[in-house]
Amino acid sequence: MPIPSTNISTSKERILVDDLPYVDQEYGDPTLREVALALVDEETRRYRPTKNYLEHLPPLELSAFETPLMKTEFERLSQKKPMDVLSMKRYELPPPSAGRLNDLQAWIECVDNSMAQLEHQTTRILNLELMSEYGCESWRIYNTVLSQMIQQSQKQLQEFKKQIQDVNWARKKDQTEVGDKMKHLEATWFGLITKNYEIELACAEIERQLASLND
Repeated sequence: MPIPSTNISTSKERILVDDLPYVDQEYGDPTLREVALALVDEETRRYRPTKNYLEHLPPLELSAFETPLMKTEFERLSQKKPMDVLSMKRYELPPPSAGRLNDLQAWIECVDNSMAQLEHQTTRILNLELMSEYGCESWRIYNTVLSQMIQQSQKQLQEFKKQIQDVNWARKKDQTEVGDKMKHLEATWFGLITKNYEIELACAEIERQLASLND
């Protein structure tokens, strides 16, 4: 069978590829690989790319999704500065300064700070109690939902794999049938060409004999 050439039509109506990978066996020939590589090298030598083939595209905005916090952190990393330690000042309960020990407002501010810290700790304790009571059940429900999502995704994956396999089997079946027809037509064509050649030889022989009789 002659080597088929890839013919891809870029029209909007259809895309035609005239290769039959399930039928054509010439691709395993190492000489054909050398020929294909030579064609690629030839086209590469003739191809002259532009200086910047992406110049028609807008420039990349690499910082479009950076938040102010991210920008600050990137600047710190670029300057190789150490990360700031976690501030524990909000958890401290300092008394009034030495110069304000007799200031009633300073003590009121300290008491307000203590009450805020106490409320914060109370909220943390409440959250821990709620987590201890309902966290396990909530986590179990989350795991159940997650397992269902995994099963659904795996089912979709198997369906997609089956569809791909069905497409490949249908393609192989169609190409095998077409390949058998092509081989039959090629054999018929070769037989007809051979018969025509034999007839031409016979006609030439008869003409030669007639010419010898006339002489």
